[in-house]
Amino acid sequence: MIFREAQKDDIKQLMEVRLAVKENTLSNPSLVTEADYYNYLFNRSKGWVCMVQDRVAGFSIVDLAEKNVWALFVHPDFAAKGIGKKIHDCMLHWYFDQERDDIWLGTGPNTRIARS
Repeated sequence: MIFREAQKDDIKQLMEVRLAVKENTLSNPSLVTEADYYNYLFNRSKGWVCMVQDRVAGFSIVDLAEKNVWALFVHPDFAAKGIGKKIHDCMLHWYFDQERDDIWLGTGPNTRIARS
């Protein structure tokens, strides 16, 4: 596994991971566009990916402008391997190097993250 900052060429795979998750699914996937990913990654803040071979296994994106986690998802094929925690930690270390304000994360009810 390789953890690194997200790049423009990762966006299509980020979208695939987002659509593959079983929890906190999008009610209308067409509302979150490639342009949205680009905006959050390069205009509003930054993101990180976990690569397994040439595949994005998980990703996180923090929104510095709104002080929240815009995305934190792991593909179900790679669940329970510590990927979510590692990209979460990468994101928070970077965030708190930039900011001192609290950060928030919203999630759906009865998700694994809401229960933890």
